[in-house]
Amino acid sequence: MKDKTIKIEEMFLSPYALKSVDTVGRLRQEPPCPMRTPFQRDRDRIIHCKAFRRLKNKTQVFFSPEGDHYRTRLTHTLAVVQIARSISRALSLNEDLTEAIALGHDLGHTPFGHSGERILNRLNPNGFLHNKQSVRVVDYLEEGGKGLNLTREVVDGILNHKKGWTPKTLEGMAVNYADRIAYINHDIDDAINGGFITEKDLPKDATDLLGETSSQRINSMILAIFRESDGKNFVKMAEAEEQATDTLRDFLFDRVYNDITFKTQESKAERMLGALYAYFYDNPDKLPEFYIKELINTDKDTVICDYISGMSDGYAVKTFTELFIPDKWELT
Repeated sequence: MKDKTIKIEEMFLSPYALKSVDTVGRLRQEPPCPMRTPFQRDRDRIIHCKAFRRLKNKTQVFFSPEGDHYRTRLTHTLAVVQIARSISRALSLNEDLTEAIALGHDLGHTPFGHSGERILNRLNPNGFLHNKQSVRVVDYLEEGGKGLNLTREVVDGILNHKKGWTPKTLEGMAVNYADRIAYINHDIDDAINGGFITEKDLPKDATDLLGETSSQRINSMILAIFRESDGKNFVKMAEAEEQATDTLRDFLFDRVYNDITFKTQESKAERMLGALYAYFYDNPDKLPEFYIKELINTDKDTVICDYISGMSDGYAVKTFTELFIPDKWELT
């Protein structure tokens, strides 16, 4: 089965795609799998890891929404996978490598979305970025400190999935674009469903070019990447569509992410995570056993960030409640 996949890659992938046989390998050498290529193994390891399962209960944009149809960090990740694979397929890139990067790109994300990331970045003297934490998760934190031992190309794509960062592979760049395409369009959908904005509020010059619906806009963005990048040694969106995409992103920051209602909820989350950080900084012996052992070789700020960033939204609330909210009691 693996040999068949390798032959298909050789026959049909772009000369600029990274073929499975050309991987630089892993940090620790392992016997090869007789059925799966290295990138297929990475995909499977990520899907089955604990950090991936926790994404289902982590905020994408809206905290603790009442409806079932708002995006979570997990549904965002699955959308990034789908869009990134569409880009890779159109450009004849390695879809297995692309999928593995996309599945792992947000494993290190904090509870309560980017507000959690901002508070940890402020509190930790070393700083905190979720893409770097995602690498820490796959290289070390998973499997009780052994990590997932992923191929270096997957790790590079995970690290460099943010806008302005440059992956070494075209597959990594496909994920870089897919992440932006997914969150811009789906955050718009959630903001409309949440009553923050209406479709008529969207910048008309952007929607005239890209489309009125999220489906139309995603399709336009992918096609713009295909037209600009097909048969070339780069992945890039055509300039007009890229400017329109940035216009929508700026609109989201202005009208949604910085909305007073949203910011009020965000500040509550920041105060909660800040209190947890301060508590464990003063009481490191109250950390779970794995993190207490980690303190032997790792500075305290990093260990606390490892613990808090790994929390789901619900677990963070539960931990805060147990530590700071008095228990109910009755007279007998």
